[in-house]
Order: sequence, then structure tokens, then C-alpha cells
Amino acid sequence: MSLRSFINTGLQFVSHLEAHHSIEEAYVFPSLAKRMPEFRTGKENYDNNNLPDSQPESSKARRKAAELLQQHREIHKGMDGLEKYLNECLSGESDLEMGVLKTQLDTWGTVLWTHLDQEVRTLGAENMRRYWTVEEVKKMPM
Repeated sequence: MSLRSFINTGLQFVSHLEAHHSIEEAYVFPSLAKRMPEFRTGKENYDNNNLPDSQPESSKARRKAAELLQQHREIHKGMDGLEKYLNECLSGESDLEMGVLKTQLDTWGTVLWTHLDQEVRTLGAENMRRYWTVEEVKKMPM
């Protein structure tokens, strides 16, 4: 693979991950957030009919974004740095150095892996059945 192809592959990765998160945040998470606190933005105002009975009254007020969404923000900070660096390398403003590339990736690698593990657990059957029936999941627009 040429150096240019390598850099472009990194930029495509950033672009694809950005698109993936945008779809999740615009379409998937809002649907899941109707019952699942793990996907709430913190901007919602829920009345007593919109939260599972297991949610205490005090938690029904506005609150900070769920951890999965906070992780998205941390991941995007790292992606922005990586994208900037790769674009500088592509334009010739900087030489691609593997040590610098690793440092860029290390700024958000831990949160990315944590996020992936948590998202898989949260969307797993055991957790999903706490909030949804199989019939409801089959009807989700995804």
C-alpha cells in the first residue's frame, strides 16, 4: 500500500465512524432512549408514562447524557485530532510518523474499546428484554 493510500484509509475510517455515530445518534438512540436510560441525551423531559416503572421519580428530571453518548463525544475529539493530522500528512504539511500516529490513536483508543464493549452488552438480548418485547424489537425501524 502506498503512503497516500494508507493515509486515505485512515481518513476513510474516520469518515465511516463519523457516519456510523451520526446514524446512531439521529435514528437508533432516540428510539431506544424512549425506555432505555443508556441512550438518553439528557435533554429529554420524561413524564411518568415514558419511563420504566423501575426508574425512581427523582431520575425523571433532566440529567446529563448517558455514558454511551458521552463516550461518542470523547471518541469524536480523538477522531478530530487524527483527521487533522492525517490531512496535514496528505497535504505535505507534515510527514507521516508512526509514533505521532500512535499517539493520536492512543488519545481515544481506550474509550473506543470501552464503548464497543458497553454497547454490545447494552444491546444484548439479556438487557434488551428488560425494556422491550421480541415483537417490539422486530418492529423497530432499523
